[in-house]
Amino acid sequence: MNTSPRILLLPGWQDSGPTHWQSRWEALHGDLRVQQHDWLWPKRGDWMMQLEEALLADERPAVLVAHSLGCQLVAAWAAHSRHSARVAGALLVAPPDIERTDAPPQIAGWAPIIRRALPFPAIAVISSDDPFCSSERAHEMAGDWGAAALEIGPLGHINGDSGLGDWAEGRALLRSLTEPVDDDDD
Repeated sequence: MNTSPRILLLPGWQDSGPTHWQSRWEALHGDLRVQQHDWLWPKRGDWMMQLEEALLADERPAVLVAHSLGCQLVAAWAAHSRHSARVAGALLVAPPDIERTDAPPQIAGWAPIIRRALPFPAIAVISSDDPFCSSERAHEMAGDWGAAALEIGPLGHINGDSGLGDWAEGRALLRSLTEPVDDDDD
């Protein structure tokens, strides 16, 4: 019986395209993308329900791998779900500042940012030049969520345009959430 955690990919607004590291992980590693009903006009409650259903579809624990609006999804879902114990950890990549005055109208219903501590370990990966969130705001969110903050330099929105390819460094961060700490490299 396979007891390793499932990896659930949570793309952001407009989904993740073919060059995005999430799409590459799905193809390379068989990670499961949580499908949403509407990627263009996302409704927070609907996205939360889709995540809940994906978690309840399998008894195994899951690790959430969120990008952009997917990070806000994790925070909102965790604040409301009675099933957060099914989550072993979360990798939160490029959390956007949805409270900015120039936020797209399509995501206006997501504000305000849910700022409760997550009930599972999390790592927030922050770019120093993300066009959708200042480094300072991203660090604030990570602190509010109880996530370890890791700033990885000027990589834009840490998406397909960032030229990360298969993003081995991100996969190593994911492994740090799913495997026991060991001094030996395999």
